[in-house]
Amino acid sequence: MAASATPNLGAPRPRLATGERAALLALAFLVLATAAWWALALWPAPDEPPAWLARARWVCFNAAPSGLPSASGWLVLIGEPLGLGVALWAAFGSSVRGGLRTLARSRGGRVLTCACAAHFALGAVAAGARIATLAGSDETQLAAVDAAWDAAAFPRLERTAPPLGLVDQRGARIELAQLRGRPALVTFAFAHCETVCPALVSQALAVQRAARAAGDGAHVPNVAIVTLDPWRDTPSRLPALAESWRLGDDAFVLSGAPDAVNAVLDAWRVPRERDESTGQLAHPALVFVVDAEGRIAFAANGDARVLEALLARL
Repeated sequence: MAASATPNLGAPRPRLATGERAALLALAFLVLATAAWWALALWPAPDEPPAWLARARWVCFNAAPSGLPSASGWLVLIGEPLGLGVALWAAFGSSVRGGLRTLARSRGGRVLTCACAAHFALGAVAAGARIATLAGSDETQLAAVDAAWDAAAFPRLERTAPPLGLVDQRGARIELAQLRGRPALVTFAFAHCETVCPALVSQALAVQRAARAAGDGAHVPNVAIVTLDPWRDTPSRLPALAESWRLGDDAFVLSGAPDAVNAVLDAWRVPRERDESTGQLAHPALVFVVDAEGRIAFAANGDARVLEALLARL
């Protein structure tokens, strides 16, 4: 009698190992978080966006009046997800690769992977189109967006500015009282910063030059730049830093002993985080607009057009 054939039930379905499943879940979370992050920055909003959205985009991305992130905002928008992706790959790269290979061996896994890739591609195209639209806006459109940056987005603070009491590039002790009689832009930067700080200082000085060109000396703001890195930006190094930043007679870069500088930064409520191993600092682009009587009128980012509009409201 011929032996009966055993039915072919097919190969077993590929199964994800525990480590692969955890790595893919982490990857999925990173992709979803990145999509939400980019949507917060670029999702189309009404001509007058809600105050919470304008504030969130300013705080997170230093969004300019055009609606696009500033240079520092782009670093945050791109750099943070990229950094998390690199960290995930460094820690769990083999599990991610193994999980993707396992998914590729099943029809359902291939469909899921292709669907995710298609959604990612559509999101990238939509983001590119949104950026092109905002970047290509004409002056009329930009003026309309500028008008939306009103007191709801920049509430008047009306609080007494904390003291300075630090040494400038000429070796003189600078107190805020010395700057009264004219507005002042007080900002925070450090020499070893190669991204946010040069742009921030440049924008503040551009506002100062524009006010001087307008011919009204009483409204030309002083510019005071407090170092965030007193360990390296010591008073002896300030002359070279002032020359590098091309500071004029009414622009000051200030430093002192680390404890004294940090006390000033704390008094001005400047958020910052120092990596003790490298000395690098993470900080927002922050400018305080101080009126001629020494009161903080506004806190803003470093966009020159915003600063000029806020100075005009003093």
